[in-house]
Amino acid sequence: MLKPTFTCPDLNSFCLLDALGLVVTGQLIRRDRAILECRVAEDDPWCRGCGGQGVPRGTVIRKLAHLPLGWRPTALWVRVRRYRCADCARVWRQDTSQAAAPRAKLSRHAVLWALKSVVIDRMSIARVAAALAASWHTVNDAVLTAGRQLLIEDPTRFDGVKVIGVDEHCWRHTGKGSHYVTVVIDLTPVRAGIGPARLLDMVPGRSKAVFKTWLDAQTQGFREGIEVVAMDGFSGFKTATSEELPEAVAVMDPFHVVALAGDALDQARQRVQRETTGHRGRSGDPLYGARRTLRTGADLLTDPQDRKLTAVFAADEHVEVEASWRIYQKIVAAYRCPSKPMGKQILTEVIRSLRRGIPVKLVELKKLGRTLNRRAADILAYFDRPGTSNGPTEAINGRLEHLRGTALGFRNLTNYITRALLDTGGFRPLLHPHLR
Repeated sequence: MLKPTFTCPDLNSFCLLDALGLVVTGQLIRRDRAILECRVAEDDPWCRGCGGQGVPRGTVIRKLAHLPLGWRPTALWVRVRRYRCADCARVWRQDTSQAAAPRAKLSRHAVLWALKSVVIDRMSIARVAAALAASWHTVNDAVLTAGRQLLIEDPTRFDGVKVIGVDEHCWRHTGKGSHYVTVVIDLTPVRAGIGPARLLDMVPGRSKAVFKTWLDAQTQGFREGIEVVAMDGFSGFKTATSEELPEAVAVMDPFHVVALAGDALDQARQRVQRETTGHRGRSGDPLYGARRTLRTGADLLTDPQDRKLTAVFAADEHVEVEASWRIYQKIVAAYRCPSKPMGKQILTEVIRSLRRGIPVKLVELKKLGRTLNRRAADILAYFDRPGTSNGPTEAINGRLEHLRGTALGFRNLTNYITRALLDTGGFRPLLHPHLR
């Protein structure tokens, strides 16, 4: 084992003060915090107006919250000299901009530590503020400002984006005004197999106009680079894509296609339940008892579940439910098929079978058929571009829900968008030179 080489203890280096242009002159360890008395390393007694030499006129103390050492809040008390020019009577102080921004209450290291804690460690602002012994608003403002400067306003953030996903997201559930935003996700890393999806942007509102306006605001090079847009069944996103990205391929992801078929199955089951029993599903009703089994893939059914479905379908009055169930299972089987060309062929046949010849009684399948035939090109495009779906977009929505839970909700949409971009923007902050 190699013997380590030690040097003399250096409190300036240990506390990262040498990079701030400060020198420790004293320390005070309290039970609740540590206080380091400092002075500015480089003296600058020369007048910035006439160049004359200044005369010392006392000192003032600038108090800064520093990054916690051993999770003990640490404060810097910087003694700043004041000078007065003997020639022009100008008064000035020593420059402490290397240690902190003008009028800031956090040192530059404290700001970066807070940003790393929020972005990498996913800590709440309240927990970071407690570790710094600073107010919530002070830490929140510092994190949002630094995050926008270092990460969000990075000019290369939109480079290399070829596949995007678009979806809606509910950012709050109470209060007046719009509760929804449109989220745009970069799916390029997922498609290439090099990393997770990341949030590109979040725009207030959910409509064709919102997505179209966002696309129009991007550079021509960005729009020309987009090859695929994954989306749900909302026609507004499809129309905006066709108008702004005529060369891009729209892909309706499997999750929403299966969800449409599952909704049709549920609606058929509920309708037959009411028609045959005269009431909604209750405990003991065969259809109500099989509601979850009906949504289970046929290849995943256990023997008891298979027997339950056989008993349900044995009744003549349940034939419409069985017809809807078989369509649902064919759609699921198409997406689970290991061969993409074969899966595409299966789903194509299902869509064609729903085009005409459906009994009038099966209103749910007729409605499903109209939707699938209208979006057939988008649905089948998935099989030509495997791996392109809105699944990662839904995962981002889940992480945003976790963010809102950690923060106990948001009231300011601007702050929420910034925090969301920092939390799920995929900036790889560990590689960022300012966050190492």
